[in-house]
Amino acid sequence: MEYLNKLKVKKAVIPVAGLGTRFLPATKAQPKEMLPLVDKPVIQYIVEEAVKAGIEQIIFITGRHKRAIEDHFDRNLELERALEEKGKRELLKTVKEISDLADFIFIRQKEPKGLGHAVLTAEPAVGNEPFAVLLGDDVMVGEKPAIGELIEVFKKFSCPVLGLQEVPKEEVSNYGIAGGKLVEENLIKVESLVEKPSPSEAPSNYAIAGRYVLTPDIFTVLKRTKPGKGGEIQLTDAIAQLSKERAVYGRIIEGKRYDTGNKLGFLEATIDFALMRNDLREPFLKFLKEKLKEELRDG
Repeated sequence: MEYLNKLKVKKAVIPVAGLGTRFLPATKAQPKEMLPLVDKPVIQYIVEEAVKAGIEQIIFITGRHKRAIEDHFDRNLELERALEEKGKRELLKTVKEISDLADFIFIRQKEPKGLGHAVLTAEPAVGNEPFAVLLGDDVMVGEKPAIGELIEVFKKFSCPVLGLQEVPKEEVSNYGIAGGKLVEENLIKVESLVEKPSPSEAPSNYAIAGRYVLTPDIFTVLKRTKPGKGGEIQLTDAIAQLSKERAVYGRIIEGKRYDTGNKLGFLEATIDFALMRNDLREPFLKFLKEKLKEELRDG
């Protein structure tokens, strides 16, 4: 696949077809990806990360109940007109910029058959090109866009790259785990991949952190991958098979990861993102200090 040396990673697949059951009843009528961190939905942070890394086309893998995501990244002429008439030009600019972030494609995953199946569903839009995959639950904050770190590794090796972060040993059963040898600073050559292993079975405590750069041969492997954990087609299983046929690397991502797919991670992200805001930091920090004093006094 020498032709990959000449190709840039311009496309990103973002699977968003999940039901979001961990956030019920809030997600009964709205996608979990549309839950806001302060005043911006989680999914927009993911898209903005991809765009900062040079991605030009976003391919959403959606479900029947995810229309709000399509609407968010589309124009809302009625809203724009109302903001213009009221002279709210900064808000108008913010709203209009959302639909201009990238070229958006929406593909429905007709059945919930797992992450591997969701990625395979993107094949017609991806074609014969390398592409990024970003999971909508993981929000990454750092000096560089996390997916951009993986793209840099791909430029050097023209091989699939996984985003990794260390997790406590007792938490490895929640993730796909990669084992391998350190070949450069923050870079391993992957030798084994296990989907949600027990701590005793885990080859390391390097968890796949919801970021991938994949080559188009993954589609061939996915088509022959049998259902694994949970009866679903696991992307980790397919990449493990691919690693037997070609080199796969794991980039230990710098920066902080927020798992917004669970309640505690979402709350942590909400607090940190509020404290990053110049317009909210001081009054919110004052509230938190007062609240902590109350809890300590009453506790």
